[in-house]
Amino acid sequence: MGAEGDSDSWSDGPAPLSGVSVDGAPLSENRAPAPDLAPWVARVVSAKIANGPETTIACGMCNDLVYVRVVFDGRWTARSADSQSAYADEPLLFGQHSKFMPLTCTGNIMSAGFGLRAGAFHALTGRRADAIVDRIERADPFGLLEGESREIFAAAHSPEEWNHALEEAMRRFVERTQPGPPDPISTAFELAAFADPGLSPADFADSRNISLRKLERVVKRDFGLTPKCVLRRARALDLAAQLCGVADDGEEEAMMLRYFDQSHLIREFAAFFGVTPQEFRKRPRPLLTITLEQRQARRLEELERLGPDAKRPWRLS
Repeated sequence: MGAEGDSDSWSDGPAPLSGVSVDGAPLSENRAPAPDLAPWVARVVSAKIANGPETTIACGMCNDLVYVRVVFDGRWTARSADSQSAYADEPLLFGQHSKFMPLTCTGNIMSAGFGLRAGAFHALTGRRADAIVDRIERADPFGLLEGESREIFAAAHSPEEWNHALEEAMRRFVERTQPGPPDPISTAFELAAFADPGLSPADFADSRNISLRKLERVVKRDFGLTPKCVLRRARALDLAAQLCGVADDGEEEAMMLRYFDQSHLIREFAAFFGVTPQEFRKRPRPLLTITLEQRQARRLEELERLGPDAKRPWRLS
């Protein structure tokens, strides 16, 4: 991979230290949270990838969760809804995304964080997810860098140590604030989007014995988007994971059948990623692949199609 990540091969790219796909793509150390944090935390994720000190990886992300992350070692930039900004050695709060967010990292790629379940951001902070869609805040709302935790987030420690430190920080926050659980409507809608993103929001509302209007209000508050947009994004993210080689090959045909025809597929995919699927495949997308892989692992685990300790079919390690 060259300085801007425009090669079609991983052979000369960054060196993965937290996992690698069968295609050679760098991945993260990611897993489900400890059971006591599972009502609020969807995934704990740490990435440690060695890179040339002046080599820039230009890529991006498209998240279906609110994330809190500590970035360190590398120098990052992101083009959010508000501005183009630079970040280094600091905690950040990422909103969910309505589309691909351009992102770069110069130097080593090192970050640790966790994604919140739909509705957990509101349950934990009282804030609405739609206030931070496509945005990044310089914030540490859960105290990730409080006390001894600050010393853990350094290159000398392992991704698994980072993940444990994340859980300890969140555990302290939960014990101190005693939050309630996320809205069960959002919890159920999140799982439904994993299982069948072609479902009708009206049918989902009927199945929960609520009005479509109420579903729209809750989803807007907790996902930051409309129910239809959440489902469209789920389809696009599943397809992008297939194109990046971090999805179950056995699902590929079913995922293609979610679209009416080829023109529908191209139009919907481009709405989220700005390029056609064919253009998307032309070069590696390391930062996006990392986030897509952790999402697919979570999706298959929560649908009980993959055990939490089972080897993921797309991973070498």
